[in-house]
Amino acid sequence: MIRRRRPLLRAAAVGGTAYVAGRSMGRQSEQRQQTESEQDQRISDLEQQPAAPAPAPQAPAAPPAPATSSMIDQLNQLTALHEQGALTDEEFTAAKAKLIGS
Repeated sequence: MIRRRRPLLRAAAVGGTAYVAGRSMGRQSEQRQQTESEQDQRISDLEQQPAAPAPAPQAPAAPPAPATSSMIDQLNQLTALHEQGALTDEEFTAAKAKLIGS
């Protein structure tokens, strides 16, 4: 007995696969074009914005402000804690430098 091939079924399977692949590639192409057009739009929007002014050169750092009464009080507290032994020499030096800002 001779087996009969089904050329119509095979053609339908091949054609259906090609159709699905073509649609998928078409959607990918549309998405790519849409992404590119969005990027082009963002770039043109940025190009149309006025350029930001250059930042003004900064003046040299001002000398440290004179010690205020609250800073003096805090220094006195740090000194008292250091003399009591609550702060080590390194901790006292670090806290003092942080307070003074140097």
